[in-house]
Amino acid sequence: MYAIIETGGKQYRVQNGDQIRVEKLNVEDGQAVVFDKVLVAGEGADVKIGAPYIEGFTVEGKAVEHGKGNKVIIFKYKAKKDYRKKQGHRQPYTLVEITAIGGEKAPVKEEAKAEEPKKQKSIRSMKKAELIAFAAENGIEIDEKATNAVMIETIEAAMK
Repeated sequence: MYAIIETGGKQYRVQNGDQIRVEKLNVEDGQAVVFDKVLVAGEGADVKIGAPYIEGFTVEGKAVEHGKGNKVIIFKYKAKKDYRKKQGHRQPYTLVEITAIGGEKAPVKEEAKAEEPKKQKSIRSMKKAELIAFAAENGIEIDEKATNAVMIETIEAAMK
């Protein structure tokens, strides 16, 4: 079963178990999120279409992490007028894992159950000090003067 939801001025097609990046939501990591603006839901010939939303139909999810997207460069200039303006922007987001569509619960994998108590940030969103501490906890040798990308590669290679 799939659904099309609206949040943050955008529309997303979701299924159970999907992870989507939505505009930043005011929730804690691991907290439940309910999307009540469902435009379309169903599968095959059994599709419900809202006008504009389906009454009483919700999509539930769980906030996995918060972060910032890739940098977008805004560069303005006017030819022959010596006017140049460079600006950057990183849009904040919330990563949400879809757990239920209209009451249908997502199947939980056995591996996910074992990892749940840790509540660890993803390695790619950690700062340098956090990476060094993580490597020390797990007994992984890394060069503390290396860049974050090199540290992440080293940790991921050692974790495999």
